Amino acid sequence: MDAPLSHIRVLDLSRILAGPWASQMLADIGAEVIKVERPAGGDDTRHWGPPYLEDDTGNATEESAYYLAANRGKKSITVDISSKKGQKVIRRLAEQSDVVIENYKLGGLVKYGLDYDSLNAINSRLVYCSITGFGQTGPYASRPGYDFLLQAMGGLMSITGEADELPGGGPQKVGVAVTDLFTGLYAANAIQAALIERDKSGTGQHIDLALLDVQVACLANQATNYLIGGVVPHRYGNAHPNIVPYQVFETNDDFIILAVGNDAQFRRFCEVASCVELADDQRFATNRSRVLNRDTLIPKIAERIAGQTRRHWLDNLEAVGVPCGPVNTIDQVFEDPQVKSRNMQINMQHPSRDELPLVANPIRLSKTPVEYKQAPPTLGQHTESILAEALGYDDTTIVALRREKVI
Repeated sequence: MDAPLSHIRVLDLSRILAGPWASQMLADIGAEVIKVERPAGGDDTRHWGPPYLEDDTGNATEESAYYLAANRGKKSITVDISSKKGQKVIRRLAEQSDVVIENYKLGGLVKYGLDYDSLNAINSRLVYCSITGFGQTGPYASRPGYDFLLQAMGGLMSITGEADELPGGGPQKVGVAVTDLFTGLYAANAIQAALIERDKSGTGQHIDLALLDVQVACLANQATNYLIGGVVPHRYGNAHPNIVPYQVFETNDDFIILAVGNDAQFRRFCEVASCVELADDQRFATNRSRVLNRDTLIPKIAERIAGQTRRHWLDNLEAVGVPCGPVNTIDQVFEDPQVKSRNMQINMQHPSRDELPLVANPIRLSKTPVEYKQAPPTLGQHTESILAEALGYDDTTIVALRREKVI
C-alpha cells in the first residue's frame, strides 16, 4: 500500500536539528522531502564532526555523523536564496508543495519573499511551519534560540543533575539535544494536523513553534507538580520526585536501575533483598511514606544492593517482576537482544559506501510500515533532477544557473 504521506511534498528550508528532525519523520512515513541547502557548505551540521562517514576505501567523506542522524529520506537541492533567480526557484517549488518548514530568525525570510504571507499568496493550500527559539510573538521573539540555551531557560537544567550540595552538583544539560528533538516531533504532529484540517477547509495555515514553548510543555509532571503543589522542583540526580525507590544504585561490580512503581513491587524487592522489615515499616510501607522518608530509606537499600553483583540483582528481581535494568553504554545498547530483535539499527546504501549504519524509526505501522528509500543525501545530490523534473528547466538553463552560482 502507499505510505501514509506518499501524496505530500515537503519543501524543507530548515537546518541543524529541530526542523530536519521533523522533515525526516515525515519522509519516513512517505512524504517527498526536498531539502534546500546553501551552495557553499550546505546544512551547518554537515561539518559538525568528527566523526565523518568513511567511504568503502576508508577515506573520510564530507558527511558528518551528526548530519546523517537527521536527514534520511530527503533529496538535496542547493540554491542561493539571496539571489533573485534562486528565490524564483524556491517560489516555484513552493507552488507545487504541500508543506514548507523553516527555522530562520523572526522575519528572516521576508526580504527574500519566502515568508508565510508571500508564499501563501501563491499557494493558499500551503502548510507553513516556522520553528524559532521563542516564537513569532513576545518580548524575546527576535532572539536566536539554541537547544542548550532553551534547556536552561525552560527549566530542564534546574531539575537535571545532582543536588547542589552533592559532589558534581549543579545544573546539567541532557546528553542529547532534547529540546530540538521534541520540537521536531511536535512540528511533525502539527504539520499532519494542519494537513488533515486542509482536507476539510481547502486551505493551509501558519504553524508557529517555539523551542521555549516546547521545553516548558515537556516539563510535564514536574511543571504540574509546581502548579498544583506550589513547591518548586529541584534536582534529584537519578532519583524520581514522586516515586521511591526509583533511581540508580551501585552493585559490587556495576550499576543498575531500580524502578519500583508500587507497594507490591517494593515488598517483592525487599523479599529478594532479605529486608522484609523495610516493607513492614510504616515509614516505608507506601510510596507516599517512602517519598517523605527517602533520605532514611535510600541508604538502607543502597547498602543491600552494594553487596551483590549486577547480574544477581537483574536475574532475581526480573524473576519476581520488579522493574530493573542495566545502565548500558551506547555500544551495549546496540548489542542488546531486545534492541536487535526490534531492528533498531538499519543499513542503507549511500553514494560513498554500500552500507551506511543508521538508527531506525521506532514507529511500527502494521499496514503501511516505515520505508527507508533514500540515504541522507550528499550536498546538492538532486539539484539537477529536481530542476528538470519538477520545474521543467532544460540543460541550458541549469548550466547557466550553475555558472551564475545560483545553484
